[in-house]
Amino acid sequence: MPWDDLHEPKGPEDRFKGSGGQGGGGGQQKPPFEMPQLKVPQFNPSMLLWVILALVVVWILPGTFYFVEPDEEGVVTRFGKFHRTTSPGLHFKFPSPVEHSATPKIRQVRRAEIGFRASEGRPIQKVPAESLMLTGDQNIIDINLVVQYRIMDSVKYLFNVRRPHKLIRDSAETVIRGITGSKKIDEALTTGKAEIQVLAKDQIQALLDRYDSGLQVVTIQLQDVHPPEQVAAAFKDVVSAREDKERMINEAQGYRNAVIPEARGQAAKIIQEAQGYREKNIKTAEGDAKRFVQQYTEYKKAPDITRKRIYLETMEEILPDVKKFVMNNKKGNGVLPILPLGENLLGGKK
Repeated sequence: MPWDDLHEPKGPEDRFKGSGGQGGGGGQQKPPFEMPQLKVPQFNPSMLLWVILALVVVWILPGTFYFVEPDEEGVVTRFGKFHRTTSPGLHFKFPSPVEHSATPKIRQVRRAEIGFRASEGRPIQKVPAESLMLTGDQNIIDINLVVQYRIMDSVKYLFNVRRPHKLIRDSAETVIRGITGSKKIDEALTTGKAEIQVLAKDQIQALLDRYDSGLQVVTIQLQDVHPPEQVAAAFKDVVSAREDKERMINEAQGYRNAVIPEARGQAAKIIQEAQGYREKNIKTAEGDAKRFVQQYTEYKKAPDITRKRIYLETMEEILPDVKKFVMNNKKGNGVLPILPLGENLLGGKK
């Protein structure tokens, strides 16, 4: 019916209609428009069958095939019980509720924080209940630890552990408290960090293996090891004093290492010079003794001649630059000794 018919009726018969098709004042007035009528489709068994088939297809097809990523492993259960594992790729399974599939990431390295919580875009949140620990010498220390782990056995991971992340965190906290309790605070703050990490990794892995969790510890990292904030200043002073002590010890050792070799070298030099001097004197004395013995032997053979020869050699040695004359001192030889008095006795000439 056009919209204009509500305002402009075509004729009197369109305004009022009585019963039996006659108009009159006593007739009932009808509304100026007609109400739409809803048509209910008739029931058809074939249509119901098609609807059921469509629902079955929509339910079966998504639950029949599943895909496993390269870093995942497929685990299929049949009626809630483990049935098989599958490799990466597209696989078939019976639809739910017959079979279900799970695809844990076995190559992904996860991390758990002990003593703090770090989230992207937010400041680090401290957890004192986890980080404050007691050392073996009854001191309190604040340790922040990071455990990196991955799934080693996906079946054990899915069926033996309900909350694996909490298991890692609780195991790490238990182990690190035990290790810290066996160390002194100086060792935990300085030289014992590497040993603590190695011991913590081995003991956490042993604890996870005991629980048959299927998890493997990759690395243990001590993020921060420091005393509580209330006594941090005093510990800094102690550390500074210890560093000064180590520096002075190193300087003293360096001076010692520089002086001792030099002194040893000088001592060795003096000893070698003394030994050389001793050998020289010994050889000289031995030579003089041999020469004296030889001279004495010759002297016994001809005392006069030997005495004169020794005398002459001695005069040559003590008066090397003086001109010397050897004269016969026998009397009555008839020779008048004439000396060259015009010449210098030292060998020079006037």
